[in-house]
Amino acid sequence: MKNSMFKNTALVIVMLLAYSLTADAHCDTMEGPVVKAAKKALDTGNINLVLVWVQEKDAIEIKKAFERTRSVRTMSPQVKEMADMYFFETLVRVHRAGEGAPYTGLKSAGTGVEPGIEMADQAVVSGSGEALVKNLNAEMQKGLHTLFTEVREKKNYRPEDVNAGREYVKAYVTFIHFVERLYQAAQIPSEGHGHEVPDAGSHQH
Repeated sequence: MKNSMFKNTALVIVMLLAYSLTADAHCDTMEGPVVKAAKKALDTGNINLVLVWVQEKDAIEIKKAFERTRSVRTMSPQVKEMADMYFFETLVRVHRAGEGAPYTGLKSAGTGVEPGIEMADQAVVSGSGEALVKNLNAEMQKGLHTLFTEVREKKNYRPEDVNAGREYVKAYVTFIHFVERLYQAAQIPSEGHGHEVPDAGSHQH
């Protein structure tokens, strides 16, 4: 019964996550979706491919950068490389600023991304979220079951055993924060994409 409860709860959460996961967590890498869109836009001349990655108020800055880059990139391979990098940097910086995220430079190709992000990208590319749901569901079921079991096992401590009581409180807080983070992550933002998930550890229990 308890396993069924965790299975069903995790499945609901993971279905929400499947819709709310975005590419923002690795948009500052050379292999990320923003730079990929920039490369295609520069090669085809279609600026709309990158305008979707910035807010309307930032469109003029991106259009100007796009025009500057396109006007010089045919001069030589060296100039093309520098001009393209200028555009990549500008686009990613503006994109992250629009989402309220800091920009610390482009990460080189091959930079590792979180497994969950990689799975989310694969789901988008393949058009199927089945593997994503399966893997996330398994991870969340494991976490929920492990932490809840620990709380349940430590709950009935003897009142005179302060150390055991502290162990229970520690397990309880860890479990509550884990569930809180899952819930927060499952909330689909009403506006924008969002980068930050509130730190559940900042709340006291």
